[in-house]
Amino acid sequence: MKKLNAHLIDVQAVVFDVYGTIVEIRNKRSPFKKLLQLLEKKGRPLQADDAAKLMSMSANLSETARFFGYDLTTQELAPLEEDLQMEIDSLSLYPDTNTTLWELRKAGLKIAVCSNLARPYAAPVMALLPVTLDAYIWSFEVGAIKPEPIIYSAVIDALNIAPSKILFVGDTLLADYVGPQKMGMHSVHLNRKNIPSPNSTIISLTELVTS
Repeated sequence: MKKLNAHLIDVQAVVFDVYGTIVEIRNKRSPFKKLLQLLEKKGRPLQADDAAKLMSMSANLSETARFFGYDLTTQELAPLEEDLQMEIDSLSLYPDTNTTLWELRKAGLKIAVCSNLARPYAAPVMALLPVTLDAYIWSFEVGAIKPEPIIYSAVIDALNIAPSKILFVGDTLLADYVGPQKMGMHSVHLNRKNIPSPNSTIISLTELVTS
């Protein structure tokens, strides 16, 4: 077994963001963004909280359109559904995901994910992961997105571990680094592009486990 990095000293659980952290979308088609653009053409203005609404409701593309007051035709939905499937088909784990998850599991740590996403993206992620996790916290199930405190509370409740014993790892500073710390968790910023930063950063998930 490998030796755990200092980030994991006295930690009992590690929570990962999903997209940009453990899973990559190689063919980004943005179907939900295109849906909003279509609705804009139909007369519904874009709003600042649209993305938050999309990821806070348990809905597919057609259900989302109805939520915003529009019933789309089969012809209108078809290209959006095709884009969605193309994105899902392009999902892959980052090269450092498998090793890291297995080593954390062998070390006896609980593992969870916490992600802002629309409902259709959750099941494909669960199918990709090499191990069954201890908790899956999805914004569309909680009804809130990071960095809202309620979603971090859902993480803590699901793991049943004190916040001070949880490490949060992700690629977005506000959602995955600042937000968890405000809730009493430890956090580390996954900085894959190795951009100079004053924060606690790693450039690969494998830095969580060292030889």
